Amino acid sequence: MVTIHPLATVSPNAKLGEGTEVGPYAYIADNVILGENCKILPHANIFPYVKMGNDCTVYPGAVVGAEPQDLKFDGEVSWVEIGDRVTIRECATINRGTAASGKAVTKVGSDTLIMSYVHIAHDCTIGNHCILVSYVGLAGETDVDDWAILGGGAKAHQFSHIGTHAMVGGMVTINKDIPPYALVGKSPAVFAGINIVGLRRRGFSTDVIRNIKDIYDTIYYEGLNVSDGIAKIQSGFPKSEERDIIIDFIRNSKRGIIRSFRPGERADE
Repeated sequence: MVTIHPLATVSPNAKLGEGTEVGPYAYIADNVILGENCKILPHANIFPYVKMGNDCTVYPGAVVGAEPQDLKFDGEVSWVEIGDRVTIRECATINRGTAASGKAVTKVGSDTLIMSYVHIAHDCTIGNHCILVSYVGLAGETDVDDWAILGGGAKAHQFSHIGTHAMVGGMVTINKDIPPYALVGKSPAVFAGINIVGLRRRGFSTDVIRNIKDIYDTIYYEGLNVSDGIAKIQSGFPKSEERDIIIDFIRNSKRGIIRSFRPGERADE
């Protein structure tokens, strides 16, 4: 059974899954598809061309599926696609994609938490199990891989890429790509080590964590350029999932990876 409060506005062309609840003054437009057991709370807004999975919750003031803030947008059909068990907190905004990007879709994976006042611009791709803390701002076509965490107020330049299991500190400006498993601070962002606490919480063994650390020591602290660092990693480290994820990420980086935190450098410099 779908429960729609009489003060809600829901298009007859919207498709709502079993068990979904829509609160007073919520707005759901045409061409919206919601999965089962979703909760659209009072004053939440879902604009056209949104697909949402099961067990999602949209809090008051959030706007999902508004037209992109992109001058290349010309009124074309584009989408927001959201996975299962996603929580979108108060006043967060998730814009549709644009055809000019070649994607025309903004994606948010499953089991992701989007806190209050987060902005996800056109054609971004957010992975599974991510956390975007309040006031994070992602410019267009930013990619955030699975399990990444972005601290409050962090902001990403367009086309940025944040790797899997990365932990980005609050208020950090992201103007280069952030490699997988990295711990990131300062502004602009710098590499400050690996996300040891996060990796331990997610079941990575001590040996795997040590191997990741040794790989990044090779990249950042042996005086090698990136190409030579990658070559040394390939020849000097046994093949592993983590090694290959790091190598592939760096090789495919379009903006280049962030620099390292320099010894003696103050965190507030």
